[in-house]
Amino acid sequence: MNYSIRQLKAFLLVTELGNFTRAAERMHVTQAGLSVMMKELETQLGSRLFDRTTRTVSLTVAGAQLLPAARLVVDRLDEVASTIGALGKEARQTLRIAATPLVSSTLLPEVFGAFRARHPNIALQLQDDDPARVHALVASGEADFGLGFFFKAEQGIERTLLCSFSLMRVAPAASPQPRGKQVLGRVSWEALRSDTLIGLPRDNPIQQFVDSKLAKIGRSNEERQSFRHFDTLIGMVAAGMGSTVIPSFALVACRNRKVATDILVDPEESLGFYCISRRGTAKPEHMAEFNDTLVALLPH
Repeated sequence: MNYSIRQLKAFLLVTELGNFTRAAERMHVTQAGLSVMMKELETQLGSRLFDRTTRTVSLTVAGAQLLPAARLVVDRLDEVASTIGALGKEARQTLRIAATPLVSSTLLPEVFGAFRARHPNIALQLQDDDPARVHALVASGEADFGLGFFFKAEQGIERTLLCSFSLMRVAPAASPQPRGKQVLGRVSWEALRSDTLIGLPRDNPIQQFVDSKLAKIGRSNEERQSFRHFDTLIGMVAAGMGSTVIPSFALVACRNRKVATDILVDPEESLGFYCISRRGTAKPEHMAEFNDTLVALLPH
């Protein structure tokens, strides 16, 4: 049978009001249009549903049999529609963020706290992974946007520059960085000529960028100890294993470590910190405000 939910709702409304005119007004249709709708329903069911006089409208035996089933179908549909609407609202009130480990561990806890203080009803979901995986999560739609150092945009992905960070030397120091305070000096690239250098693996895009700058002092193609994570690398510097060159973005991770941090100059080089999202799709509500909060808390 081809009867519609609209026909069932009209049938229930006529039954409730006992009047075709008032039911038509409630549905914002003409009385003639409502009568045609009920006639079609009766034809599809093969039975008359209403006894009509000039004053009253009452259910026939067939109409009385249809009534509980119609109520069940309409109520169930309304319940499901309400649930779907709530899911949609919940999705609109959730930001799904993918970020590289250093971003996730050092910056985002503070950003999450500041953002949620202003938007307590917005859920924040975080997936921390390597840059390639962050790209994949954004491309598949599993994450609304990604954060990190991305040297190129993959197909279907757009990059938005949030901030740029200078390259800095992190070297062993006699005392730790003060709690809550970030101390940055300035030193020439020439100062690295005599340093024992450690770094990230050679296949890391950030290390490749650093090596392109170290080439100017003849120190790009040399064997050195490498570590996959910034936290480990900075910890090894603090332990006296050597110095390293990383973006000043990692300044937060240097807090309370026995390291000295200096921006490298002559020349000063910088790396872009990006937000990536799917190209051609609507940006999630509150994404821009989240990124504004992030930028305001970034170390510069």
